[in-house]
Amino acid sequence: MAVYTKINNTELRGFLSQYSLGDLISFSEIAEGVENSNFLVQTTEGQFILTLYEKRVNPEDLPFFLGLLGHLSENNFVCPVPVEKKDGRVLNDLNGRPAAIVTFLEGASPKVITVAHCKALGVSMAKLHRAGNNFKIHRENSLSVKQWRPLLDSCDLLNKPIYIKLYNELNEEINWLETNWPKGLPMGIIHADLFPDNVFFLDDVLSGIIDFYFACTDFLAYDLATSINAWCFDSDETFNAEKSKALVDAYQTQRPLSSNEIAYFQVLVRGSAIRFLLTRLYDWLNHPDDALVQPKDPMSYLKKLNFHQQVESPKQYGFIV
Repeated sequence: MAVYTKINNTELRGFLSQYSLGDLISFSEIAEGVENSNFLVQTTEGQFILTLYEKRVNPEDLPFFLGLLGHLSENNFVCPVPVEKKDGRVLNDLNGRPAAIVTFLEGASPKVITVAHCKALGVSMAKLHRAGNNFKIHRENSLSVKQWRPLLDSCDLLNKPIYIKLYNELNEEINWLETNWPKGLPMGIIHADLFPDNVFFLDDVLSGIIDFYFACTDFLAYDLATSINAWCFDSDETFNAEKSKALVDAYQTQRPLSSNEIAYFQVLVRGSAIRFLLTRLYDWLNHPDDALVQPKDPMSYLKKLNFHQQVESPKQYGFIV
């Protein structure tokens, strides 16, 4: 369960009095997610999502995150929309945490990924990138190539003998990525966390994308690389070329990639794999015994990384070169 800060009826009623959302009917904790405390709130005006932003979210980033949601919605991209208070602001506080309410999206994340899901994601991701074109606020990716070595060091693997081999492998990979990381690729707003649990479908139609709290300004193709890792490996971590080609082809119907983006795609997908491997590894090694959230196994991303290290051509991801 990913609820770190509890609330009660009295506290929530007082909070809602600052909005024009009617009277509180009920609320419940949302178990999904690992970064913030989320609640489904039912009022006489409908359903809403209340988020309390926990310590891993920098409060200075919240104007970017909430402003981006509003901007994307104004540009006809389906995502949660921040609800304004009576004073016109969207950022609030509750029980010592920054807080906001957003609209509720119908749908659910897919439990079994199909080629059709990958096609729908590719189209929607490209539309997201186009909708973010003229968003004025810049936010650097705080988990990109500059942060990977500090992340590895923070795992303290050299002081854990059973992890020395893993440290050497990850250190060598980061050396390679630092040397080969591209420059000058097309940049813009990316989601940076487009995992299946952040993409909703309703009757097999993509109904919206949620959880923009890693969104940033970075290489657009990096979002596609992250999605290849998240959507195009089967349960045994075997790469599914059909899903990858479906995702790549669908994305390029809306925004064709440049020759440089395709040439550097293997570097981007390896970088995305190391990013999620490292953050999962840190959480795995620093998991409190009484924590409510079960950390995700980082070794699944080591298998994905090992696959990408053997790729010989962008054709293997579905590109025509």
